Order: sequence, then structure tokens, then C-alpha cells
Amino acid sequence: MRGGLEKHGRYLLAGASVIGLLAASAPEAKAQQAQDLQQIQAQIQEMQATIQALQKQVQDAKAQAAAANATAANAGGGDLDLKVKWKGAPELSSADGKFKMKVRGRLHVDYDAIDQDFPITGRPDVSAAEIRRARLGIEGVVWYDLKYIVEADFANDAVSLKDAYGEYTGLAKDLGLRFGNFKIFNSLDQLNSSNYRTFQETPSFVEADVIDRQIGAGAIYATDHFTASAGIFGPLSANDERWLEDVKTGSARLTAAPINREVNGVHQVIHVGGSWRDREQAESLRLGTNGPDGGVSNPLNDQLFQYRARGADLHLADRFISTPAIFDHDTFWGLEGLFIWQSFHVQTEYTQLEADISPLFAGRDPTYTGWYVDAGWFITGETQEYNKGVFGRVKVKNPVVWSKGGGWGAWQLAGRYDVLDLSDQATTIQGPGVIFNGVGPVANACTLCGEQKTWIVGVNWWLNDYSRFMFQYGESEIEGGNFAVADNTDGFNRNDGAKIKGFGTRFQVDW
Repeated sequence: MRGGLEKHGRYLLAGASVIGLLAASAPEAKAQQAQDLQQIQAQIQEMQATIQALQKQVQDAKAQAAAANATAANAGGGDLDLKVKWKGAPELSSADGKFKMKVRGRLHVDYDAIDQDFPITGRPDVSAAEIRRARLGIEGVVWYDLKYIVEADFANDAVSLKDAYGEYTGLAKDLGLRFGNFKIFNSLDQLNSSNYRTFQETPSFVEADVIDRQIGAGAIYATDHFTASAGIFGPLSANDERWLEDVKTGSARLTAAPINREVNGVHQVIHVGGSWRDREQAESLRLGTNGPDGGVSNPLNDQLFQYRARGADLHLADRFISTPAIFDHDTFWGLEGLFIWQSFHVQTEYTQLEADISPLFAGRDPTYTGWYVDAGWFITGETQEYNKGVFGRVKVKNPVVWSKGGGWGAWQLAGRYDVLDLSDQATTIQGPGVIFNGVGPVANACTLCGEQKTWIVGVNWWLNDYSRFMFQYGESEIEGGNFAVADNTDGFNRNDGAKIKGFGTRFQVDW
């Protein structure tokens, strides 16, 4: 505006000069000059009026801006300072970092085709699709130091609570105190997000030993090279009002990554770790005429533990090895290792579960084992990301964007060998299925106890950082469990010698 006023001033000076020249001209032109002078004076007056109007507009604009700033200051100002990021989903935060919120979710759509060896198992084949996961939730930060996550799963028209916890991080660097419903601290593959695992399902011991989310409190210390976590837990969220005295669980995990680096563009990780869990049964509701506060508890209604796993490591397969529900206490031990060298990784775990049989039943306490080893290779050059003791999100070098003319995504080849052995002490175990007819036991309650050996090969196609297709084929061989009486008239299908073959595929997207 100031430059415009100076420009108009120069025009006025030039006009005055013209007037002087006209005044000095010949006498015969004086009449015409007088008339021209009047016109110029009129134009100058009009320009001066315009300049004054513009100056008033500038002053009004300055006053309005000052008033708006004063109003924002009185209101605190922070509500206007909104930051927005987009990482698969919008993330909103205040400028000072005091508050954050992000929508989170995932969709996993599966199809399984499974040959369940009907001549031996009596189980029909499976050819079915399912919504394996359909989760939606939010995560964020309240007042700098309090993180939270609340997420529910709506798969197959049934709502179940998943992560739902708060975590305070302001006590010390890299330390979090967590309260709510979250994964207990056992098994590398279980603690990995289902969005990042190499295969569709966890190894069979994870399902068999019931390593899952539970309601509790824990402390997590995590850095790039070391993690330590421990917690005390109660029930699964689905059982939080069912029992008079909840299941009591202690869980802890230690990991070390002495090598976690990038050298000449090559991602290198060596990770080792171990974990422990001790769990006691939940006690039953009390029975009696005086309501829940009176009477006595009935041990037959206690939450007794059972161990079992699905064939071919596919979610829609049946379970072909299984113990009876007769155990009231167990202790889990696990060792884990991970090696990453740029596009190649090897992962392994070995576990033991020491199970105690309830005094209500007969048998010697067994020790069940499970282990696996798997490997993956990105033929397109990506690497398996590693973040503080667990897998991270794969970063795809050439995302699939065919509408823009390019990109083939990331391709990974993978294989796994997985073993679960539930056969220990099977010949001694007599549970609820054991009855006597005056001669001897008609059936042994561990006719389905046995060993399952599974191998899997797979291909994963990452379209981008947030979506992929998974394809895998696996076979499980079932051994043991053949513990019937001599006349073989027990009527139990024992599955010994069965071979379960399955093909699985998944489309997933997360945000």
C-alpha cells in the first residue's frame, strides 16, 4: 500500500510540472491552459479522495487483525494450532504435543481349503471364507505422557475386545507402566502384530498354551538393543465376570539385540530372548441357598485348563490333538531367536509347558513341548523391520500403483516347520472320559493326546506398506494318541496317522 501511495505522489509532481510549463506558454494559449488546469486540479482532488479511502481500509484491516489476535489469546490459542499427519489414517495433534489421536484398524479376509483325511479322522473337508479380523479403534496421547489404545474386533458378527489399555511413560525414559487388556509377555511370534507376521497364524504352541491378551498390569522397558517386561494378570476379557476368583497369571520376558544396525545399507539384527509364565485356575461360583456369598464352591465347576491346536496351522481347521480339561496349574518357559540380514530372516522358538493335573483326576503331570523354525526372503530387496524386540512395518520399495504406471510391490518367499507334542504321560492320564463298568476302564481320557508336525511354504505379496496378499500351503502329520484298551472298543476316534493338508490365502489392509 505504501508503494502505491508513493506512485501516486510521483504522478502529482509530474502534473504540477506540466502546469508550470503551460503557464509559461504563449499568451494565445492562456485561455485553453486555464481550462486544462481546472480539469487537472479536479483529477488531483479525486485521486486524493481515493488515497484517503485506501488509507482508511488499511487502518480498519489492522484493527480487525489485532482484535482477532486478542480474541485467540483470551481463548488460549491452542485450539487453533491443529497439526494433521497421514500415515495410513489421519493423526491429529495439538501444536504443543499435549494431545494426540489417531484412528486405527485392520481387515483380514481369509479363504481356507483343507483336506482333513476323513477316512481316519471322520472330519469333513473345509472350503470356506471368513472375516478373520475386522478391527476398529483409536490410539492417542493425553497430557504428554499418558498413551492409550482401545480397539474392538467385529469379525464374523461377534464383538470382542482386543487391546484396551492406558500406558504412562513419564516416569523414566523408555519405561512404560501399562494397565488394561493387552498381550501377556510371552512368545516373539505372538507379540508380533498380526499385520507383520510371516504366516497367517501363530505357531501351534501359542494356541495350545493359551498365550493371549489378559486383563492386568505390567511394566515395559524397551530400547533398540534390550527389552524387559513383567506383569500380573487376571482373566481373559471374555471371562472377567464369570469366576468367583479369577485366574492368576504372572508373565515376564527379557530380550537382547546385541546387533541391531545398518552397515553399508544392509540391515543386520541378532535377537535372543526368553520368557516365563505361571498360571493358576479360576475358582468356580459358589453354590448354596444363601446366594453367592453363602454355600460352598464346587471344584467340578472350576476353570480347568486344556491344551489343543488346529491342523495345518489354519484357523478354519479342526483340532486333531487335544488333552482333556483336567489341569489346574501350569508353568510356561520359552526361548526365542531371530536373525535378520537385509532381505533374509530366520526366526525360531522352543517352549516347555509343565502342567499340573487337578486332584480330581488321575495321572502323572506331563511336560508338553512346542517349537518351530521359519525363514523368509524378500526377493525384491526389502527387509524385515525390527523395533524394540518385535517385528515392525515392512517398507515397500516399489508400491503397486498401476493407475500411475508402475510398481510391483514386495515379494517374500517363506517356509516353516512347526512341532507340538502333547503325548507326554498320555498313558497315565485318566480324566472325565474315564468310566468303570466293573471290569476296568472302558476308555482312556487321553486318546486324542499326541504329536502334530506341520510344514508350511508360503508367498507374501505386499502391495504397499499397509496391505498385502498371503498364500500358503501346509501339511500336518498326526502321531500318537492311540491309547485305547486292548479290545479297541472304546469308540474314540484317535486320529493316529492322519495327514491334514490345507491351502490358505488372505487379503489384509490396516491403517
